[in-house]
Amino acid sequence: MKQIIFPDNVNDQIGGKAQALASLQNTSLPIPAWFVVAPSSFWLSLSSIQALIFATTEEEIQAAISELQPPENLCREIAGALQILCPNGESVAVRSSAIDEDDAEFSFAGQLESFLFAPPNEVIERIIDVWRSGFSERILTYRRENNLSFLPKAPAVMIQRMIKADAAGVAFGANAITGQRNIAIVSAVQGIGVALVSGECDADTFHVNREAEIVARKLVGNSPVLSDDQIKEIAKLVRACNQHFNRPQDIEWAIENGQIWLLQSRPITTLKNLADPDGALNLWDNSNIAESYGGVTTPLTFSFARRAYEEVYRQFCRLMLVPEATIQQHDQTFKHMLGLIHGRVFYNLLNWYRVLAMLPGFKINRRFMEQMMGVKEGLPECLLAEIEGSGKGEKLRDSLNLLITIGGLIKNQFILPKTIAAFYARLNDALQDANPALNEMRADELSAYYRRIEAQLLKRWDAPLINDFFAMIFYGALRSLVEKWCGNKGGNLQNNLLCGEGDIISAEPARRIQEMAEGLKNTPEFVALLCQGSIENINSHLEEFSIFNSQLATYLQKFGDRCLDELKLESATLNDDPLMLFRSIGHLAKRMDSDEDPVATAPGTVLRAVATGFPPLPNSSRLTAEQQLKTIFSAHPIRRVIFNWVLRNARARVRDRENLRFERTRLFGRARRLFIEIGKRFYADNLLNEPCDIFYLEVEEILGFIAGAATTTNLKALVAVRKTEFEQHRQANAPADRFETRGIIHQGNQFQSIKTASVSTIGDTRQGLGCCPGIVRGKVRVITDPRNTVIQPSEILVAERTDPGWIMLFPAAAAVLVERGSLLSHAAIVAREMGIPAIVSIAGITQWLRDGDEVEMDGSSGIVRKVAATGTVPRAVASVTCA
Repeated sequence: MKQIIFPDNVNDQIGGKAQALASLQNTSLPIPAWFVVAPSSFWLSLSSIQALIFATTEEEIQAAISELQPPENLCREIAGALQILCPNGESVAVRSSAIDEDDAEFSFAGQLESFLFAPPNEVIERIIDVWRSGFSERILTYRRENNLSFLPKAPAVMIQRMIKADAAGVAFGANAITGQRNIAIVSAVQGIGVALVSGECDADTFHVNREAEIVARKLVGNSPVLSDDQIKEIAKLVRACNQHFNRPQDIEWAIENGQIWLLQSRPITTLKNLADPDGALNLWDNSNIAESYGGVTTPLTFSFARRAYEEVYRQFCRLMLVPEATIQQHDQTFKHMLGLIHGRVFYNLLNWYRVLAMLPGFKINRRFMEQMMGVKEGLPECLLAEIEGSGKGEKLRDSLNLLITIGGLIKNQFILPKTIAAFYARLNDALQDANPALNEMRADELSAYYRRIEAQLLKRWDAPLINDFFAMIFYGALRSLVEKWCGNKGGNLQNNLLCGEGDIISAEPARRIQEMAEGLKNTPEFVALLCQGSIENINSHLEEFSIFNSQLATYLQKFGDRCLDELKLESATLNDDPLMLFRSIGHLAKRMDSDEDPVATAPGTVLRAVATGFPPLPNSSRLTAEQQLKTIFSAHPIRRVIFNWVLRNARARVRDRENLRFERTRLFGRARRLFIEIGKRFYADNLLNEPCDIFYLEVEEILGFIAGAATTTNLKALVAVRKTEFEQHRQANAPADRFETRGIIHQGNQFQSIKTASVSTIGDTRQGLGCCPGIVRGKVRVITDPRNTVIQPSEILVAERTDPGWIMLFPAAAAVLVERGSLLSHAAIVAREMGIPAIVSIAGITQWLRDGDEVEMDGSSGIVRKVAATGTVPRAVASVTCA
């Protein structure tokens, strides 16, 4: 085997530095002549190979390499190569070129020795010095810290014609500090660049953008080392290396007699952890979407939800008569209203604002949307200006479009009741039991059925969208009028006016649970079974209680798709596992049968009585608020008419908002059953390891596999990759609630808040959004997962978030405190309807309070005060998995 390797005959044993130059050899870039002494020469020069191979300590390694001596034939080969490289006895540079040096993952730059101006008669000794440096203590330490093998590979040694530089330095094809990919950095010193590379001296530094403009200069002396033309040529050189290797490079260069030479090129290894600050800005916020998609969400759910959001909001803009050209212009906006960050669903907030900006009255509606979504912080003015647009022509077009869209608003306001009725009819027709039953369909039939539902519903989701928009408008208008005309700025008058509206379907489960509990309270043995028994034992006794069994069947027929995280397709529904329902009924029946007073009232304290039915609190609050209005508007009849019209519409739209959200639950429940059945078919055909693996595939991957459009057909392997990644997401810290990203979302961005958390960690008071009046003093129960949780009548429920699956806990709670949410979130609406004093959007409350802490809360002002800290840390609960 040849021990001397020239650029025209390279192999994979010449090391990283030489490989890079060999790769560049056929380009037009100026590279000094060189050759490599192969790493096998090291072993030929070792007196005891066995001693090195079996070395287990650093001392043994140093002893084994202490007497390196190249054999005579190798020395002759090196001398012959030097004669070709330096026929006139010119000096050379002797550099390391380790096998794993200068790769994209690890950089050993500066850790192996290099020798400059070596005369030919000293080259052998310098080669030996390079070999020894490859086994130095610092190399062994670096390998250990990076989990590399203990024994290094012998380095190749590169011999290169020495450039007698007038100026030299380094250049970076990207800014390795800030992460800017479009900035090249050139550093230069007089003479050779050894002192610069070693860090012994400062250098002139220049930043050059991709338009070849020098945008920053930092000089060490009074005059620059390089001319502007030289700076730009070196920047051009490093960018040529970038392009050749398809990744930003760190190069060494030198200038001799006006000629720029490329000495070496290696990849910049630090960029993988840096986002490009010049990349496109995105703003992410989970606000009240965490109410629907809390924690890690599987690929199937995200792909289904993302497509639904895209279709329905595109359709909504058409309903609002937004010009089709505008809708087409924002195609990518609709496609990316949601994002999945470390397995968690976030609003792509800038795109939400862009959609809203297509509609009339953006400046006013923006505030209403922020209230509805629970967004605590608005957009910076510079971003708002970009979204709104500022050109005169654009403003004129917007004004004309405004007139058209206002017409759409007026039309939809008048026909909304009919639109809602038609929507219910269409939904009921689409979700009629399939013929044949789902469990009898082939996979291709299930796929076709899904496509039909998608066409009938997702692309015609008009009523919920229009109603949500008007709920946003009228609730915001009501709040503004309450502040301006009623002098109730920062108060809770608007919420009191919305209490006890009635006919809200989300409160119906609690009432039905109460009825079932009432019927069982005199059957202590069965009640005990509901509280503690297994699902099998409970089911075996249901036939003995015919009335309860009938009530249960009716409940499950209507609300069987309601569950914790009910919009996550992987969540087990009550139809799958009704145990939580049984527990809720049992514990409520047990308290009804008890003679104990469930509520201990402290002086000056208002506590809800929960065991005997819903109190008249919401109605009295509403009546009191309405009486206030009569007094306020007694001398302003026109204001009274306008206010009452806004109030009437706000009540109707908020009510219908919650009711229509239940229809979304029905749709998601049907989609879930469809995909579970497809999962069973795939499992039966050995395409998946288990049916619920279907949740780790995306909608189009599933349907495409059935239709022959899948790009990956090894579904088991794809699921395995996803399961591993999503388990890592569950174990890792969650992203911040609100954060910015730049450029490629999943490259270098840390998903952490750019602002210091403003949540106070000291003091006895916290402020949230009061959404149902009532002053309650009692001990708190901090709940991370409501399964098998029993709320005592005097306890205050504290949670990070709630969804409709929590409704079974609400009747027993004295009050509700929620960390997330808005005034139009599910928890707020249901609490108002049921008359449960409630506060939402209390930042950090689940960290501030512990089980057993005593607090006093005011559902009107939104203030929570800690009275006594006697609690314990709530136990963490495992995340929901597919069933």
